Amino acid sequence: MTNRKLSAITLTIALLGLVLGLAFHVASAPEAARVTWTAGVVPVLLVLAFEIAQSLRRGEVGLDILAAVSMIAASMFGEHLAAAVVAVMYSGGTYLESFAEGRAAREMRDLIARVPRTATRHTDGRLEDIALDDIAPGDKLLVRQGDVVPVDATTASETAYLDMSALTGESLPVRLLEGAPVLSGATNAGHAFDIVAVRRAKESTYAGIVRLVEEAQRSKAPMARLADRWSLAFLVASIALAVGAWWITGDPIRAVAVLVVATPCPLILAVPVALVAGVSRAAHFGVLIKGAKALEGMARARTLVLDKTGTLTDGRPRIVGIEAASDLPESECLRLAAALEQASRHPVGQAIVEVARERELSLPIPTDVAETPGEGLTGVVDGRAVTVGGARFVTERLAHPPPRRARLDAGAVLVAVAVDGRLAAHFVMADPLREDAKHVIEALRQFGLQRIVLATGDRMNVAARITEGLGFDAIRAELSPDQKVLLVLTERKNGPVMMVGDGVNDAPALAAADVGVSMGVRGAAASAEAADVVLLVDRIDRLACGVDIARQSRGIALQSVLAGIGLSIFGMLAAAFGWLTPLQGAIAQEAIDVAVILNALRALAISPQSMRDTRMP
Repeated sequence: MTNRKLSAITLTIALLGLVLGLAFHVASAPEAARVTWTAGVVPVLLVLAFEIAQSLRRGEVGLDILAAVSMIAASMFGEHLAAAVVAVMYSGGTYLESFAEGRAAREMRDLIARVPRTATRHTDGRLEDIALDDIAPGDKLLVRQGDVVPVDATTASETAYLDMSALTGESLPVRLLEGAPVLSGATNAGHAFDIVAVRRAKESTYAGIVRLVEEAQRSKAPMARLADRWSLAFLVASIALAVGAWWITGDPIRAVAVLVVATPCPLILAVPVALVAGVSRAAHFGVLIKGAKALEGMARARTLVLDKTGTLTDGRPRIVGIEAASDLPESECLRLAAALEQASRHPVGQAIVEVARERELSLPIPTDVAETPGEGLTGVVDGRAVTVGGARFVTERLAHPPPRRARLDAGAVLVAVAVDGRLAAHFVMADPLREDAKHVIEALRQFGLQRIVLATGDRMNVAARITEGLGFDAIRAELSPDQKVLLVLTERKNGPVMMVGDGVNDAPALAAADVGVSMGVRGAAASAEAADVVLLVDRIDRLACGVDIARQSRGIALQSVLAGIGLSIFGMLAAAFGWLTPLQGAIAQEAIDVAVILNALRALAISPQSMRDTRMP
């Protein structure tokens, strides 16, 4: 039997006992009323005794003991109606808590419900339905309209339109060109298209999301553990106040009233509900937080250490300029170079191919291709001899070498293109800064990050040139992986540290930080494994989104705790002075508990400021 069903049964019994007892009381049958109220309390006490025993076996002491003591004390001193109200209050609070956690897990249930069970594979010129576990890297799969992409893959059709809302919160479909990476869990929002699997289903993004969110919901945050310690202190203080009121006044009813007002406590309800709701809400926007502990860590971080390549920058070289060196049109130079680069797996070559496809240039298949690794390649495209590569590689193959070119800006790479033995063009390549980088850094400072440091393995002049105007507090360049770890540990003197990276070399620093954040779309598996948070969309603005959700969720939890505890203490003092009867105290505490849970559930509807800001794409 699930906790929710058990709490529903005990609530029903307690409520029936309370209502029937009231009916007997109105009908002037006090003995029948007493028996009926007691009958409604006993099942709740039995369930409560079992839960207390389980907690004590785990070495935990909570406020369940206070609930049991208050019901027993009320019954012993003839306050049977108050005991019945406490039973309804406690079982109702338990049911509301399980209901709230169910609401908080709604995103998780939606994720699981969308997991495909089969896939359609191209096999020897025919289509066959296969189980997800039978998919192997390299398999060509058909994704029909409305289907969920079953594995991480690359598109094998000219275009594909994907609904990424379940992964990233994007409301509009995304258009992908042939060869573009596609994440499992996205939904086909256009015509059927083909993909080529790059991972097995169990290793793909969507399976990882489901697995990690399940782990997140089972985790316990430091704030929740702190709440446990506060609960113990509150338990001792409540019993001491009750005994004190009885000892000073000689009236045991005042002690009963104090215990009733203190049961149960908003402290043990608000924290887990708010933090688990925050984890679920972050997942909706493509920020996978591996547990409530990581969420609270994001909220408390005061120093941010940012890797440059693949994090602050796109991580892929892009053509930032084309300089013609002949009469050949720019588009023709790009077409011939991209056609030849189709035969290479070099990142620079793939970047040239990507730009050509974005411009919808027709790329023929090259022939007679010869590649010199790391330098360039030669071949024939449409009957013309084409050479693409570094300036020296191409110049050595020209009959008439051109004059030496002027020095490039820091961080730029020059790619030369020759056609039929003559220099045709220069492509200026660079790893550009993400468009939203400046706005993200400004937003992070608004969210409480007091110090932002750039950490990179690049040269200092490259790092300083690319990040000019971003307002970093410090730039640390030419760092090895162990030096990045040392930087993280050094920065801890300024408060909790959050580290953001994407490469294998960032994994040690991510593990060393209080909170490690990995760019999960193109980042290395090692960095995603070491990180506490994974950004499932290749956009740095989701970092600000995650921090915003974490801060708001933690704020809601604290707000609920402080308000609930404050009201409970006020009610306990009023009961100690005789201003509240046990029955009045029970009703007042029930209202407090309901208000606390409803307030904690506000975390499910958090709207991150970074997603509302129109400057963010």
